[in-house]
Amino acid sequence: MTETPLRKIPFHDAEGAERTLDDYGTGPVLVVNVASKCGLTPQYGQLEELQREYGERGFTVIGFPCNQFMGQEPGSMEQILEFCSTTYGVTFPINDKVKVNGRNATDLYKALKETPDGRGKTGRVEWNFEKFLVSPDGSVQRFRPKQLPDDPEIVSAIETALAD
Repeated sequence: MTETPLRKIPFHDAEGAERTLDDYGTGPVLVVNVASKCGLTPQYGQLEELQREYGERGFTVIGFPCNQFMGQEPGSMEQILEFCSTTYGVTFPINDKVKVNGRNATDLYKALKETPDGRGKTGRVEWNFEKFLVSPDGSVQRFRPKQLPDDPEIVSAIETALAD
């Protein structure tokens, strides 16, 4: 049995429809586990800025609400979508709530967590707003939660992925 390429691993959007990363285009995607009641929640604003800056070039931010970290995403999908839209003007896709760690982690996150971060560490997602940049060829770069979306390292990685 062959392994499913990362960009083809199915997950569910906010309406429950099955999707893959490729459904959002062939450009690079920044996969982020998000939460509405976290100290890092203001990163939504920077993520939206990245979407607006690079979206026309094929880049997409994709948010996955997750309630695994101190219950910081307790709302329904309707509440989450309303919060994102009214508080941060989010236009990028927010998908169905997922588990990112543990036995019940969604398949996409099981695959993403095999990617080492800048220190060479793989494994568990540390907290809300961990970021995975998936290039068109399926290669992945991992950025930990406290690394802000507008960090020059992340912006450079996006620009490089767009140039490929």
